[in-house]
Amino acid sequence: MAYKGRFRPKNPNKYKGDPTKIIYRSLWEFKVFKYVDTHPDVVWWQSEEVVVPYRSPIDGKIHRYFPDVVVHKKDNLGSLNTIMIEIKPSAQCRPPDPKNKNKTKTGRVSRRYLNEVKTWGVNEAKWKAARSFCADRGWLFTIMTEKHIPGAR
Repeated sequence: MAYKGRFRPKNPNKYKGDPTKIIYRSLWEFKVFKYVDTHPDVVWWQSEEVVVPYRSPIDGKIHRYFPDVVVHKKDNLGSLNTIMIEIKPSAQCRPPDPKNKNKTKTGRVSRRYLNEVKTWGVNEAKWKAARSFCADRGWLFTIMTEKHIPGAR
C-alpha cells in the first residue's frame, strides 16, 4: 500500500487549510479525499490539520496524532455533522492474535508479532484520545478500512 502523492482538489474552496499541501499516504486515502472533495453533502473537509494529543503506551509520553480526515457534512435529515476519520487496514484495527507469536528457534517471540503488539497499542491510544477529543466537540469519530472504501479490496 505504498502509494503517496499530492492531492489536487477539484473544489479547493471546500478544503479547510492550504489546498496546495494535501498529501495522501495510501490509495485508500486518495479515494476518500476524492469522494469528500466532490460529494455535494460535504460542506468542508481537511486532512491532517487537526492535532489530537495522546499518551503513548510505549514510552508514557504525550505525542501528537494527526487524523487522516475531518469532514463537515449534511446528513440525510439536513443536519450538519463533523466526523473525524482514520483510514487503516482492517488488520491494524484489532489486537494481534496471540496464536501468531511464531516463536524463533531460540524460543523468543517473533519481532513481527512484537511490532504488531506495539502498533496496536499505539493505535488504540490514539483512537481513545480521538474519541474523547470528538466527544468534547460534539463530533463523531470513525475508522474506515478497505471494507468501507469502494474499490479498495
